[in-house]
Amino acid sequence: MKVLLAAVNAKYIHSNLAVHSLKAYARTYTEEIEVAEYTINQTFDAILQDIYRRKPDLLGISCYLWNIEYVGQLLRELPKILPDTKIWLGGPEVSYDAKAVLEQYPKVEGVMCGEGEETFAELLRVYHEEKGALCSGVKRDELFSDIPGIAYRNKDKAVIQNDFRPVIDLSTIPFVYDHIEDFENRIIYYESSRGCPFSCSYCLSSIDKCLRFREIELVKKELQFFIDEKVPQVKFVDRTFNCNHKHAIEIWKYIKEHDKGITNFHFEVAADLLNEEELELIESMRPGLIQLEIGVQSTNEQTIREIRRTMRFEEVARIVQRINQGENVHQHLDLIAGLPYEDMESFQKSFDDVYRLHPEQLQLGFLKVLKGSYMESQKERYGLVYKSRPPYEVLYTKWLSYEEMMQLKSVEEMVEVYYNSRQFSYCLRKLEEEYASPFVLYQGLGRYYENHELHLMSHSRITRYEILLGFIREKHKERESLCRELLTFDLYLRENVKNRPEFAGEHEVSKDWLNAFYETESKEHQYLIGYEAYDKRQLRKMTHIEKFHYDVLGTCEEKENFILFDYQNRSRLTHQAAVTEVETQ
Repeated sequence: MKVLLAAVNAKYIHSNLAVHSLKAYARTYTEEIEVAEYTINQTFDAILQDIYRRKPDLLGISCYLWNIEYVGQLLRELPKILPDTKIWLGGPEVSYDAKAVLEQYPKVEGVMCGEGEETFAELLRVYHEEKGALCSGVKRDELFSDIPGIAYRNKDKAVIQNDFRPVIDLSTIPFVYDHIEDFENRIIYYESSRGCPFSCSYCLSSIDKCLRFREIELVKKELQFFIDEKVPQVKFVDRTFNCNHKHAIEIWKYIKEHDKGITNFHFEVAADLLNEEELELIESMRPGLIQLEIGVQSTNEQTIREIRRTMRFEEVARIVQRINQGENVHQHLDLIAGLPYEDMESFQKSFDDVYRLHPEQLQLGFLKVLKGSYMESQKERYGLVYKSRPPYEVLYTKWLSYEEMMQLKSVEEMVEVYYNSRQFSYCLRKLEEEYASPFVLYQGLGRYYENHELHLMSHSRITRYEILLGFIREKHKERESLCRELLTFDLYLRENVKNRPEFAGEHEVSKDWLNAFYETESKEHQYLIGYEAYDKRQLRKMTHIEKFHYDVLGTCEEKENFILFDYQNRSRLTHQAAVTEVETQ
């Protein structure tokens, strides 16, 4: 029997842990199982043809919010070219609405609902035994009727949904990354727990209240494998990694003690649950060893209560600020627009509250009304109107109009381009002083884009610098000279550009001065310690010196100064070059 497990990912760098986990668990049949990972950016025909060439007897497809429409197209065409292939679906986008899915796609054999490892293994056993069983007089319906966690069609074509399967012991699932070479240039996803102790109304994880953990010694062994293999990044998919202190602290201690300076580990955490022991451990870690994603969603207390969260923002703020002080951990904070009781004024406050914590990344997302969630059951009460197509994103609510949602979409885009890119940090910091709040700044930037129809086209990195300078020239003419220099500083902070952009003006450092500096530095190494093996020509290529007329590193007052950008010594957190003011006397 030839089995194909197919995943359609959002990007090439992503991998699908689910299909690899199914294959690993069905170890009895592993030789006949293939995994194929595609992306939604590939042409439809390319994927269709590849599946056809493989000619599976059984095809399993992993279904998520981001790929279900693409999968739907495949389900309409695959039965035409592979009429004898048994097609099964699994994943969160079909698990909670299996009957409707099977009615929509009459050629689909069935749906694996919820956790799929044991279900998939049982299905394979049934298909292997089917021929003999049918010859013995067993009806086909009876073969499927004993498998928990599936929905299928009986002989009369009626959809039958079996009871959900009891949750699996996470430690029984084999490690899926033995052949790590198959995941080169892809993000590695890892699971040390399943389930969530919380009941957030917009999330499907709240449905499964059975929180359980992978055996800790097994986890340590697998993490050591990633460290030894020098995997660049491992993203834990645990919904709230630190909900169990003992589990979290053991993992964090282990990766700190066995760190080889390469692998980064990503965790989703509840910041207000971090205790003193965990915070002290985090503060002692190598810069870049871990990064933390923290879901704030809103700072409106009424909203937080309504969506069934227990987040204490004052405590979140205290902890985020404390971690920031260590300058060793990338922090990613999330907000959701469209939640109940959050109008424009309230969301602006939530945005400003989180922005002022200065996380490395601020994600402004929009409520997705997921099938099977508590939020969906309350859609009339909240006045939720949302898109009919996945990802079912909110259009407007009782508290936010569609026009206001459009404004927030514009703010989201500006935050992504200018804040989250980390390419404009110093200039933005100065601009913030001109506005009543950070939200108003990004709102103004969004309007500038729309007024000049800049939102209708894509822009190069350098063009975005020029656009920001144009915005400053139009709105804050008196700041143009200073901001031009801050933008130049931001540019060279990120990279040693060889083609100087027009907005930066002429390079004012003379060739004679540069020659003298690098000649001296190649002998004395006052500023470039660790460069002893390089000559003056090489030093010049690996660094940059810029003359400024403002104190860009301090007060921003007028002051002539020379800044050395060292690109061999970058921040592990921000990737910014090390900078030093060069004495000219």
